[in-house]
Formats: sequence, C-alpha cells, structure tokens
Amino acid sequence: MSVRPTFHTAPGDCLTLRTMKTIPHTQIAEPAVTCSTCAACCCQLEVMLITDTGVPERFIDTDDWGGEVMLRLDDGWCAALDRNTMMCTIYEKRPLICREFEMGAPECIEERQGISTAYR
Repeated sequence: MSVRPTFHTAPGDCLTLRTMKTIPHTQIAEPAVTCSTCAACCCQLEVMLITDTGVPERFIDTDDWGGEVMLRLDDGWCAALDRNTMMCTIYEKRPLICREFEMGAPECIEERQGISTAYR
C-alpha cells in the first residue's frame, strides 16, 4: 500500500503529492596528483638556480638580469624534461626550487588548473 499525502487548495480541489526520496549529495574530490598522473605543469615555470645542485651546464641559461635559470626550449618546457615520459631527466641533480615544489601542494594544483593542454 502506498501513501499519498493530499493538500487541499480549494474546496473540492486536491493535489496529490508523491513521497520523494532524498538523494544524498557527495562532493567529488579532485583526483590525487601522483607520479603517474603528473602533467609536469611546473616544468613550464621559470626556474632560478639559487644553489649548486649539479645541474649539467647544457641545461643552464642566463636570464635578462644575468641570473642563472633552467633552459627552456622553444615550446616553453624545461630542457631537462623528457617529452615522451614527462619526467625529469636530471631528477637527482634537479634545482632546489624543483625539489621544493611539492607535488599535489596548492601551488601544484594551481598550475595544473592553468594548463588545460596537458590533459588532452
């Protein structure tokens, strides 16, 4: 037996309301950033070399103010980035700034949102 509540709008008029179930709303979390889901978005940022970590000379450039920075190629990506794997080819010798740019941190998420072409 189903229950159908009624609501009287005027004498003789009835409106039948069906009992509705509430569907719980679940917030879908952003997928976690892992090595396998990383799009290397940070590799398009300018990276200043502020300490000597052993970056090979062929990956070092000089900026307009005379400071050492990581070389970026014509496509805007870091020269040390392997374009096929999207992984750093000098990971053990990467600059301090790259070491401190934490995967999944707010800065990382912000960069990921700013580069939609990496997910096509």
